[in-house]
Amino acid sequence: MPGPLEGKVALVAGATRGAGRGIAVELGVAGATVYVTGRSTRAQRSEYDRPETVEDTADLVTAAGGRGIAVPTDHLEPSAVRALVDRIDDEQGRLDILVNDIWGGEHLFAWDTPVWEHDLDKGLRILRLAVETHAITSHHALPLLLRRPGGLVVEMTDGTAEYNRDTYRVSFFYDLAKSSVLRMAFALGHELGPRGATALALTPGWLRSEIMLDQFGVREDNWRDALERVPHFAISETPRYVGRAVAALAADPEVARWNGQSLSSGGLAPVYGFTDLDGSRPDAWRYLVEVQDVGKPADATGYR
Repeated sequence: MPGPLEGKVALVAGATRGAGRGIAVELGVAGATVYVTGRSTRAQRSEYDRPETVEDTADLVTAAGGRGIAVPTDHLEPSAVRALVDRIDDEQGRLDILVNDIWGGEHLFAWDTPVWEHDLDKGLRILRLAVETHAITSHHALPLLLRRPGGLVVEMTDGTAEYNRDTYRVSFFYDLAKSSVLRMAFALGHELGPRGATALALTPGWLRSEIMLDQFGVREDNWRDALERVPHFAISETPRYVGRAVAALAADPEVARWNGQSLSSGGLAPVYGFTDLDGSRPDAWRYLVEVQDVGKPADATGYR
């Protein structure tokens, strides 16, 4: 049986690991052709110096039922992004889904450090990686996406607009970066909506990314071992959960109802009927507000 996204072409910018990889794979499950980009390849690692590569992600997309195409790309280089989009145009003649998931700042931000104490070069690098890359990619990719009606742009961030409006997020530079992406989705909604496309912001919850699992010294198959040290980790989710959110959005003929809005994986799960890989539906942002941030003991009952 063909998947709901059979014949559709997606670009997941920043798909080497984490949410980007989860999204790319789930788009593959739905039958899409998925171009995956990043700076870590089998030939050369980025400054992350981690083992995940864009080629690995492309292979996972293909194994899932789609067609994965790895294109190593630095999204801070306009000429490289332009060449990427030209290649998609030459090979496919269309672009239906753009996911801006470029980030790359895990090793750059400092927790609870005011702007005058934060390393300035690292802070400005965060803004370049998290904001400038998205703008460059949209600038070059959107003309191709707008060629056919019904295109979807997903701006990936951390936190909903409501949560980030009322909550200081980590540090000046981190807070600014994640809030800027939310605003980019809002602005793109105004620019794309009248032209027949949809833009929205999407956040996962507490993500069990490869980096997070490594930091806690666990694997996906034993992640609950980290709860003794970090009890609120009980609300965490796999990258495939937010991937299923993107696949559901991309297959929704009425996706324009979400134009310009801020959404979350946990908030969309009951709307579209998808679950995480374990069959649960973690709602991290409601949990944070109602349990973690108000100092209650960790208890994910009723939140997943």
